[in-house]
Amino acid sequence: MLRLFALFFAALLFTAPVPVLAQQAQPFTPDQKAALTQLVREVLVSNPEILIEAMNALEAKQQADAGKAAQAAIAANRKAIFDDGVSYVAGNPQGDVTIVEFFDYRCGYCKQVQPSLMTLLKEDGKVRLVLKEMPVLGPESVIAARAAVAALEQDKGAKYLAFHNGMMEFRGQITEAEIFRLAGEAKLDVAKLKTDMAAPKTEQILRANLALADMLGIQGTPGFVIGDRLVPGAVPLDTLRQLVKEARG
Repeated sequence: MLRLFALFFAALLFTAPVPVLAQQAQPFTPDQKAALTQLVREVLVSNPEILIEAMNALEAKQQADAGKAAQAAIAANRKAIFDDGVSYVAGNPQGDVTIVEFFDYRCGYCKQVQPSLMTLLKEDGKVRLVLKEMPVLGPESVIAARAAVAALEQDKGAKYLAFHNGMMEFRGQITEAEIFRLAGEAKLDVAKLKTDMAAPKTEQILRANLALADMLGIQGTPGFVIGDRLVPGAVPLDTLRQLVKEARG
């Protein structure tokens, strides 16, 4: 690892612009390059904290760049994110702060954050929660996502949330049989559900969700959009409260 960094810094020196090299007029000779490489190596071996500082600075820059890119993507896709006309909206449909969750029904972290989201909706009557299926964890994830989207076709989506919560609260392997059992428990017409799962509209909604997640730079589930911020991971309830407060402010 140190050798790689030494060579990296040496390469920077060899290709640096004229001011950095103090007006060096001629290319370095092989002996000069070897001496510089050895010098860089000795500096890094003697001061390994330089590597940590450099990596931390790089990580901070990458995070800042990703944040700016996400903000730009959110601004450019606001309607698709917050009001696409097809995603289920929980909480207060006229709320002053919207949380958008991209999730997978087989995602343990999504299941972990689910109680916090439901608690937040009960605590704060002005929060609007938009749920977007993002099946990325295998065939069962796709089946569960198709079933959830298809549930929106029954009773104007009135049974969606019970079905959604049932799948989120389920522990163990969520097989196709379990998905349809949970659909029955949510009082859904399972035969109609299976038909609607195969409809082109269902496929279009899921493809749109995945494409939107890609544009936003969401690389895993859960992923949240709160206000103009992209928030990855299963954030705790207190953090959700704070993010809502900041978005509201």
